[in-house]
Amino acid sequence: MKTEYLKNLFDTFGENIKFDYNLKKRTWFNIGGKTKIFYKAESLKNLVNFLKKINDKEKIFILGAGSNTLISDELFDGVVVKLGKSFNNISLLGEDLIIAGSAVSDKTLSDFAINNSLSGFEFLSGIPGTVGGGIKMNAGCFGSEFKDILISVQAVDKKGNIITIPKKDINFEYRNNNLSNDLIFLSASFKGVKADLNDIKNKTIRLRNEKERNQPNRIKTSGSTFKNPISQTNKKVWELIKQSVPLDKSFGDACISEKHCNFFVNKGNATFKDMKDLINFVTDNVYKKTGIKLEKEIKILE
Repeated sequence: MKTEYLKNLFDTFGENIKFDYNLKKRTWFNIGGKTKIFYKAESLKNLVNFLKKINDKEKIFILGAGSNTLISDELFDGVVVKLGKSFNNISLLGEDLIIAGSAVSDKTLSDFAINNSLSGFEFLSGIPGTVGGGIKMNAGCFGSEFKDILISVQAVDKKGNIITIPKKDINFEYRNNNLSNDLIFLSASFKGVKADLNDIKNKTIRLRNEKERNQPNRIKTSGSTFKNPISQTNKKVWELIKQSVPLDKSFGDACISEKHCNFFVNKGNATFKDMKDLINFVTDNVYKKTGIKLEKEIKILE
């Protein structure tokens, strides 16, 4: 770790860069090992400078809220980037356009829209992620997705080039899009619809309550584990799991939520291997029972 290259990084970025940094507390699962380099970008200028310094020598993983991420217990031989306060700004442009940094939480974006009487953002109130992560996976619930409100995305590539991508140039799919994995999202613009404030509030409360009734919260979980296989069956993924897997199955402290079987839980000290074994067990058993190959919704860093 004491190479000239790493020393130069430390000399340039100081306290914003750490080596052999433990990621365990950075995810909702509370599972994970260390990363070779952890960098907190406090400004766009510093982020661009950092990307030019490492000059595509390292694998890069952008860590948002950590709400849909499972991290290996082994050392990640690369860089984990966390976007700081400069990427957490939100503002209104005109009457119905919202500009939000990629580190803004989905709930904050929803609340900001409520405060400005803009509808279309209600579904975000129950998604425990950030704008950047939401765009990356076209996050959604209750029939709405990020693509429905997005206008454009601002991003930077690994070489430090800043680009703006309009929605028309992005091919969105269910929990996916065709944007390069080499892009780091900086901010995005969204369009809402002016509506009655009480109607917006009531819809938001109704959606939030429905989510809390049907999904686990305030425990070590990481959101939906698998995508709904919409191209293969009309059944939801939880239905496939329920008919294929003993729901009391566990590996170490990794278990299936009693409240929603597409949510997996660390009930204490589950390891990465425990959770990965549970994911593989469910995948294999659903395939054997139904012939459907489940696709993971959570992101795995290993």
